[in-house]
Amino acid sequence: MVGVEILSEKLVGCEGGFLAIRRLTMVNVRADGSRSRPYLCDFIVRPKGVDAVVVAIFTRGPGGKVRVLVRDGLRPALHLGRQADDVPIPDRKKYLFFREVVAGIVEKEDMGEGGVRRRAALEVEEEAGFRVDPERIFFLGAGSFPSPGAMAEKFWLTAVEIEDPNAATSLDGDGSPMEECAHVAWLDLDEAIAACESGEIEDAKTELALRRLKGRLVGQ
Repeated sequence: MVGVEILSEKLVGCEGGFLAIRRLTMVNVRADGSRSRPYLCDFIVRPKGVDAVVVAIFTRGPGGKVRVLVRDGLRPALHLGRQADDVPIPDRKKYLFFREVVAGIVEKEDMGEGGVRRRAALEVEEEAGFRVDPERIFFLGAGSFPSPGAMAEKFWLTAVEIEDPNAATSLDGDGSPMEECAHVAWLDLDEAIAACESGEIEDAKTELALRRLKGRLVGQ
């Protein structure tokens, strides 16, 4: 196959909302010039920004023991999207708040690695209450696509070290009701990774960032 050809497209559900669906009618174009039958391809688009930055915030305690910050935030999509009787899922675990590392949308002005560092620093201040120099943000290897079948979003995985974990200001968030009642906790890095394995923490980007952070620190 040499590519795809778009026959038609429209945006569904974009009336002022946070997300929309880009619906394409398309065909595959094969190497011999033939084409597949037309088919639909839907994927999620986010007008505010496509990618997200993920930040593993860590500090070193007595003896150099590493602790990481996790955040419990409101996640209505999990709370409501997994409870309907007609949703075919293997479990009925209830969610309202969800534990993960700090993350946020990379916006249009956040271009290049410098822009990603700037956005990471802003998210650390909004969601964790720490002011950090963007130059202290470092990358944890290459980015990762969490759901390539449904969204073009890439996670930019980063980390930053906090010297004084007691220096945080209030968790103001971005002013949205979605940020209400969020709270943070510090966990030993190994315990946080173990929590990902046990299901206490069920966020893929969090596990990936923490494992990469551990690999980086062990390498040092």
